[in-house]
Amino acid sequence: MHTAEGEHAPEVPFQAIIEQALAGIYVMQDERFVYSNKTWAGMVGYTPEELVGMHLRELVAPDFLDTVLHRYYQRLTGEVQSMRFHTRGVHKDGHIVHIEIHGSRMIFRGRPAVGGVGIDISERVAQDDALRRSREQLQELTAYTSRKLEEQRLTFARDVHDELGGMLTALKMDVSRIARRMETEELRGMTQDALGLTQDIIERVKAISESLRPSALDHDGLGIAIARDLEQFSARSGIPHTLTGRDVPLRLSPKRSIAVYRIFYEGLTNVARHAQAQQVAVSLEEQDNWFVLELRDDGVGFVPSTLAPRSLGLLSMSERAREIGGELVIDAARGRGTRLVLKTPLLI
Repeated sequence: MHTAEGEHAPEVPFQAIIEQALAGIYVMQDERFVYSNKTWAGMVGYTPEELVGMHLRELVAPDFLDTVLHRYYQRLTGEVQSMRFHTRGVHKDGHIVHIEIHGSRMIFRGRPAVGGVGIDISERVAQDDALRRSREQLQELTAYTSRKLEEQRLTFARDVHDELGGMLTALKMDVSRIARRMETEELRGMTQDALGLTQDIIERVKAISESLRPSALDHDGLGIAIARDLEQFSARSGIPHTLTGRDVPLRLSPKRSIAVYRIFYEGLTNVARHAQAQQVAVSLEEQDNWFVLELRDDGVGFVPSTLAPRSLGLLSMSERAREIGGELVIDAARGRGTRLVLKTPLLI
């Protein structure tokens, strides 16, 4: 656009609209700004008059200058007609400004130039960084909580099995001695009832200890622990199961074995609670340098996107998998069952 002072006014179409635009608008030639509206200049703390004539190196963060120059010449030469990217500008007072740019090749005053639009996204970047840090802290907290919970489970399991179990066994022996000295049928019957109750409590204590930390996991290995849980699952629910790969020599660290077991147990618990399945199939195998566990059922399935935000079971499994460098995939759809696949690195 020309005015009465044409030689001084920038030749930009729709000048009045551009000057009032909420987005920053610029034109560059010879690596320098030849036009800027107030919004663009204001993003880096200058007036348009101050900005015109400034070189890119004065306004771009040093570690990003080569990238910006490369993209500038890609558009200037026509290699790329238009480009959208995020850059880091340097404000007049020295702080970094994050700017999203959409720039294109154009002709300005008869010569090739690069013109474009930019918006200040510093606030959005700060929010994204804060959210990322919050997620990282949440992941660290989740991992810490899982470790502490596992430690407590192990301690409780040992205390329940060793101390409480030992005390109950001693009580059973004392009741047995008393029973042998009873002189009446009534007293003998009472002591036999006490013996039966004591034995029931001992079995219950064993079951609680096993639920806290299966002894098979420490003594016999992951495959045996999973096999025992499946046997108990079928006995309680009446749902038959198949297990393949029980005897595969699983080269997993203790930490990964525990995490895999907890993910498997949570998945099996979900089957018992929700699936209404007729069959459950589990496979354990090694593929290249990965251990792979697959848990399938033929139940009612579900749509993952419909789960309530407080469905922490799946979140817990995903976090456990992430913590051990693994991958968890849950393939489910309403009416066609659920398939859970866990992969985690093997010891090499």
